[in-house]
Amino acid sequence: MWRSRLLRFRSSLTRSPQLHSKVKNLFQTEAENPDSVEINNGEVDVEELDRVITLLKSEFDGSIESSLDEMNLNLSEEFVVRVLVSENVSGESSIDFFKWAAAGGSSNEQVFSVTTRSLDVLVRAVSAEMKKKVAYKLWDLVKEIGEKGDGVVSTQVLNALISLFSRLGKGMAGYEVFDKFGDFSCVTNADSYYFTIQALCRRSIFDRVGLVCERMVSEGKLPEAAKVGDVIYYLCKGGMVKEARSVYLSAKEKQQYPPQPSVNFLISSLCDRKKNDADSVHFALKMLDDIENKKYAIKQFSCVIQALCRVNDIEAAKALLSRMIDNGPPPGNAIFNTIINALSKSGDMTEAINVMRRMENRGLKPDVFAYSVIMSGYAKGGEMEEASKMLTEAKKNHCKLTPVIYHTIIRGYCKLEQFGKAVKLLEEMEEYGVRPNTDEYNKLIQSLCLKAADWVMAEKLMEEMTKKGLHLNGITKSLIRAVKELEEEGKGAKEATVAA
Repeated sequence: MWRSRLLRFRSSLTRSPQLHSKVKNLFQTEAENPDSVEINNGEVDVEELDRVITLLKSEFDGSIESSLDEMNLNLSEEFVVRVLVSENVSGESSIDFFKWAAAGGSSNEQVFSVTTRSLDVLVRAVSAEMKKKVAYKLWDLVKEIGEKGDGVVSTQVLNALISLFSRLGKGMAGYEVFDKFGDFSCVTNADSYYFTIQALCRRSIFDRVGLVCERMVSEGKLPEAAKVGDVIYYLCKGGMVKEARSVYLSAKEKQQYPPQPSVNFLISSLCDRKKNDADSVHFALKMLDDIENKKYAIKQFSCVIQALCRVNDIEAAKALLSRMIDNGPPPGNAIFNTIINALSKSGDMTEAINVMRRMENRGLKPDVFAYSVIMSGYAKGGEMEEASKMLTEAKKNHCKLTPVIYHTIIRGYCKLEQFGKAVKLLEEMEEYGVRPNTDEYNKLIQSLCLKAADWVMAEKLMEEMTKKGLHLNGITKSLIRAVKELEEEGKGAKEATVAA
C-alpha cells in the first residue's frame, strides 16, 4: 500500500510542477539554513493534498470551513505543513485552513494538534505576503494559541512576527508581540531585541526604545556586530545618543565591534553642536582610539576637535592635534583654523600665533580665515598694532582679502577713536579685491558723527558712496545734518559771546 501511495505522490509531483518546485526548494533551503522548514517523508495522501491546495487557491463563495469539512480529510502535521508551503496560496487562506485544522478539522480518524513546527511554517508563509490586515489576523491566531499555555508558541515565531510588523511599519504592534514573551513562556534572544528596536525606531516611538535597549544591555543579548551597528544608527538617528553609547560599550566588552560607518555616525552624534555635552564629547575622543585605520578618519578627528573647542576644552583639542601630527591622520587647514579660532576667541593670542606658525612649519599656508580670526582677537583686546601687523602679513600672502578682515580692523580703530586710520583702510579696500558696502560706510559715518563729531569727513564719505552707486539710509543722513547744525549753533553762540 505504501508503495502505491509513493507512486501516486511522484506522479502528482510530475503533474504539478509548482508543488514539485516548492518541495525541491524546501529541501535545498533546509541544507543551507538550519532554521528553515523541514519536510518529513511521512505518508501524505497526495490526492487529498492536491484537492485542498486547489480549493485554497480558488475563489469561492461561502465558508471555506464547510468546503473542507466535506472533504473528510485525514489530517496530520505533515499534511498541514505541506499545504502551508504550497505556492500561490494566500496568507488569509492559509490562516483559515490552519484555524480549521486546529479546531479538529472534519473530525476524521486522524486529528491535527497544533505544534511548534506547524505554527512556525504558517508564520513564515504568511510573513512573505506583507499585508497588514493578514498580519494582524495572524497575530490574533498566535495570541489565541499562546494563551492556551501549552508551550506551542516559540521564540522564533514571535521574532518572525516582530520582524513582519517592523517591515510593515507597525512599531507598536511589534512592541505588543515583544511584550508577550513572558506571557507565552518564551525567552527573548538577540533577534527579539533587534527586531523590536528596529520596529519602534522606524516609527519614532523612542520612549519605548529606551526600555528595550536597557533590557537588552542588562541581559547581554546583543545581536551580531552588523546588527549592533544598525541599532546604534537607529538610536543616533532618533537622538538617543546615551543609549547608543551604552550599546557600543556593551558590544565592545563582548568584542563585537560594529561596522566603522555606524561608529563614525556615533562619534558625530556625540559631538552634535546642538547638545554641546562635554561628557559625550570626551567619550567620542576616547572612541578615536578604537579606529583601526586612522588614515581615513580625518572627518571624525576634525569633528571631535571642533566639539572640544565648543565645550572650551582647548587643551584637549591641542593635544589631539599633536597626536594627529605624530600618528595621523595628518591635519589640514580646517583643523588648525578651528583651534586658532577658539584660542583667539578666548584671548590667548600668543598660543593662537604659535599654532599658526606650527601650521606653516608643516608646509600649510594660513588662509584668510586664520588671519581674520587672529586680527579679531587682537582688535577685541585693543591691540591694534598687532592686528595691523597681521593685516600686513595677510596682504603679502594673499592678493585678495575679505570684507570681514577690513571690517574687523576698521571697527577696532573706531573703538580707539583712531578714525584717520579707519578711513585710510576703507580707501585701500578695493586694492585687495574688496568693495566697501553700504553697511561698512554707514557704521564708519555713525562713529565719526557720534564719537568725533567730524561731519566734514562724514559728508566726504557720503559723497564717495554716491559716486559708487551706494545710498546712505535716512537716519544716518539726519545724524550728519544734526552734527553739522550743532557745530554751527555752537560757533554762532561763541561769536555772540565774543561780540558782547
